[in-house]
Amino acid sequence: MTKVSDLYEAMCRIAPVELQTSFDNAGFLVGHADREVHTVLLSLDITPAVIDEAATLGAELIISHHPVIFHPLHSVTAEGEGALVLRLAEKGIAAICMHTNLDIAEGGVNDVLLRLLGAEPEEALDADGCGRVGMLPAAMPMAAFLPFCKEKLKVNALRYVGGGKPVSRLAVMGGAGGDAFRDALKKGCDTYVTADVKYHQFLDAAALGLNLIDADHYCTENPVMAVLRDELQPAFPTLRFVLSTRHHQIVSVF
Repeated sequence: MTKVSDLYEAMCRIAPVELQTSFDNAGFLVGHADREVHTVLLSLDITPAVIDEAATLGAELIISHHPVIFHPLHSVTAEGEGALVLRLAEKGIAAICMHTNLDIAEGGVNDVLLRLLGAEPEEALDADGCGRVGMLPAAMPMAAFLPFCKEKLKVNALRYVGGGKPVSRLAVMGGAGGDAFRDALKKGCDTYVTADVKYHQFLDAAALGLNLIDADHYCTENPVMAVLRDELQPAFPTLRFVLSTRHHQIVSVF
């Protein structure tokens, strides 16, 4: 019999919770540790639609990246901040959420992102161990790298500024990494792919000669979910691991 605690132990081997940053709330957040598991749903986020998807599948557990409990909860009601927690509890679905620890861990969010864009990880981008830096096998003009990036990440649009250089030494940080663009410059990178970039960060990057690409928060992090599925399935061959089909990039373009 496989229990929620068995899956949590496996996830802790992949992304030790001790790696999480001080502001985070990664871990086993909802449910009974001794609950028997047959089906696991993997989703970047836990939303009402994802919970309903899990219930339809008969999943006893959701493994997500973003924590379903982040800030201190003052109430757990259907209309309040704890609505998702209540919904999970009512449906008997457990939640394991691996956030910044999965960003930092070897083989986690940022290694997956960098490899997807054609480079092998050489070092971390920032002092927390988040982000990754690596070299492309051959330099690419920005005009070629942009559609390549868009296709690989399955993103509906890219926001970017060009620094006037081909793409060769690449830095990445899945999710909101705009603040780390100066770290990319310090690491000798000509290009940085991340998400949630602010106007002044684009302005400064262009002035400093850095290609800065905003490839969407969801799209820069979601590739890790398929990698997690592929790591967990051989370890638990009798279980069914399903990637969410209800959760997707939420930002539309017109």
